[in-house]
Amino acid sequence: MKSTHISEEKKETVKELNDLIKSKKTILIASIKNIPTSQFQEMTKKLRGKAVVKVPKKNLIFRALENAKDETLAKIEEQIKDSVAILFSDIDCFELAAELVNNKTPAKAKAGQEAPEDIEIPAGPTELLPGPAISELGALGIQIQIDKGKISIKEAKVLVKKGQKISSGAADIMSKLDIKPFSISLIPLAGYDAHEKKLYLDIKIDREKTLEELKKAFGKALPFAVDIGYVCKDTIGFLIGKAGMHEKAITHRLRETLKNEEAIEKLTNTPEVNSEGNN
Repeated sequence: MKSTHISEEKKETVKELNDLIKSKKTILIASIKNIPTSQFQEMTKKLRGKAVVKVPKKNLIFRALENAKDETLAKIEEQIKDSVAILFSDIDCFELAAELVNNKTPAKAKAGQEAPEDIEIPAGPTELLPGPAISELGALGIQIQIDKGKISIKEAKVLVKKGQKISSGAADIMSKLDIKPFSISLIPLAGYDAHEKKLYLDIKIDREKTLEELKKAFGKALPFAVDIGYVCKDTIGFLIGKAGMHEKAITHRLRETLKNEEAIEKLTNTPEVNSEGNN
């Protein structure tokens, strides 16, 4: 049987991964696809003190996971595909995932990408020198003038509207003007809580959408809580106001009832009514 030679460097990598798996609360798999090396390094710097980031080869990750002998953790292998990083941390899995999503860096546009928003070329001076850039800008309908030996944009222009594909010419000009309309981040894929022995697959962090959903839910919950008379700090003011309105309605009804009773009593006590009753 042919044995497979494993270098000391690979053995050391697997050992390091094993030690991190044993010592850390959270293990997170994140996609690093299409992230330039320089920007990846910048992202990992921001995570210092919060997480240990490793980018070993897949087979070494698999070997480390096998050594852990944890059936639940082993299921995370399905999420380990091309271009992934493995993060180890003592903070909560979703807190770490949110940290990745919020840790975005600006990125240049590439031809064929869809514009996330309207991309505008602002008016004002640039660092571009007269030359080929003049015709490139003109081809995109951008009005220019030469000011102090450099190209200046006369009027702001929306180069690409939201949802439109970015042309190669537009991408080149944005690159030359250092306009970065995109943002990139490590994308959390799956996480594991070693303390709770829980695996979280298909992690999605969307703070704005979640807040919007919470606002809608609160908007529906508050009137329902008031309607059923549930007392808490958020409903007490409404309940007191509601009680006040009910009190006014009851008082008004009682006054109307008393008036009607007094009118009937007066009517039944008049001489005409009594004489008719005697007859």
